[in-house]
This record gives sequence, structure tokens and C-alpha cells, in this order.
Amino acid sequence: MTTIDLNSDLGESFGNYTFGDDAAVLESVSSANVACGFHAGDPRGIRITCRAAVASGTTIGAHPGYHDLAGFGRRFIDMDPGELTDEVIYQIGALQAIARSAGGEVRYVKPHGGLYNTIAVHEGQARAVVRAMTELAPELPLMVLPGSVVERVAREAGLRTVAEAFADRAYVADGTLVKRGTSGAILDPDAAVAQAVRFATEGRVRAIDGTELEIAPDSICLHGDNPAAIELARRIRAGLEAAGVRIESFA
Repeated sequence: MTTIDLNSDLGESFGNYTFGDDAAVLESVSSANVACGFHAGDPRGIRITCRAAVASGTTIGAHPGYHDLAGFGRRFIDMDPGELTDEVIYQIGALQAIARSAGGEVRYVKPHGGLYNTIAVHEGQARAVVRAMTELAPELPLMVLPGSVVERVAREAGLRTVAEAFADRAYVADGTLVKRGTSGAILDPDAAVAQAVRFATEGRVRAIDGTELEIAPDSICLHGDNPAAIELARRIRAGLEAAGVRIESFA
């Protein structure tokens, strides 16, 4: 039987700002990318999400990003590499402490948004993130976009990488994601379910221009910061299971 991990970005509510329903999404996913407080999240909300993940048996991953609450961490920031290393260490370390206080452990790292997209192509920032992990937690896997710069740099440094694909995002011919705000960037639920099943069973996806790409992921992401996330998570899990795919964390 084919096995795939299903992950979602969670723990992103802070103060009076609420994003999604983490407990409901956790019923469907096997791994939770928990915000570390820089792009979103606050200590109380992050701890609640970690407790919910532990209660549901969901694997906890650190989801560090740029220090950019106003932009939800989705904007590029031209940072000094040493400063970026320090900030990633700080974020992973904070989540490790909160997860342990909730009875869990951080089992992997997945950078968020703008940082994730930048290290796919930016050598300097990719090396800064990899340095943070090798100095703090070299035993943790790093979730990456397949074929990216950070995948290569991480492997060169001896880190385990986890190839990720996106159920609800459209792709361009080079294997990167269609930029948010572009027409067709976010897939409708039916298309997202179909794309997730094809990733898991065929290791392929059709780019927005019709190009067929070979992408065999270890984990499939769906985004938890929209009102449809709960139903989408349930539908994607049901679609995968109906196709004979077992949902199981890689970590």
C-alpha cells in the first residue's frame, strides 16, 4: 500500500486574530507545521495547538519564517545570512520548548511562505537555514520543494530532506508554485483532491501551462488558514484513502 504524509500549516492565530480551526484540521492530517511566532502565532495559541496535536497523535514540525507579522511572512526579506541563521535557531528552539511543555517533540522543520520560496532559489539564504539546523538540530528532517537549491544544500550538509507537494496550489513548468494573487494559483476543492491523489499514486502533476511534471512527494500540504480548510482536509484524506493510500507521518 502506498503511504503519504499529509501536512498543514497551523498555530497561526495570535491575539485577536484567528486563522482556521486547528483542532478540526488535526483530525485529517498526520503532520502539523506549527508557527513559531515570527510570521504568525503567539505563545498561548502555539501551546494550544501543540497540545491538540499531541492529543490527536499528530507529528509536530517547526514552521519558522521571516519576522513579518504584517505580511504574514509571505514577503521576501533581504536579510544578512548570519541574522537569518540566528532567527531560525530562535524560532525552532522556542517551538521545541513549547512542544515539550505540551508533552510532545518537534520532529521536523518546514520553513514558511516567503522564506520557503526564497530558499528554493537563493543560495545564501538556503545556506543560512541549513546552518541553523546543523548547529541546533541536525537530526531533524527538513521539508523542501523538490529540485530546489535548499534541497541540494541540505543534502550536502548531511541533513535528511522530505520532498513536499501542494494539494491546493497550481504549479508552473519549472516545478515551482504559481504566485499567490495570480489567476489560477489556488485550486478549487475538486481539483485539489484530484491533484493530491495523482501526487500520491502517480508522482506527477500537470502545470498551469499543461506541462507534465514528475514530482514524487513524501508529504502533501494543504493550507489551514482559510474557511474551507476543514472540509478540504477531510475531502483530501478521504480521496487518498479511497485510492488505496495510507496517511502516515514520515517522522
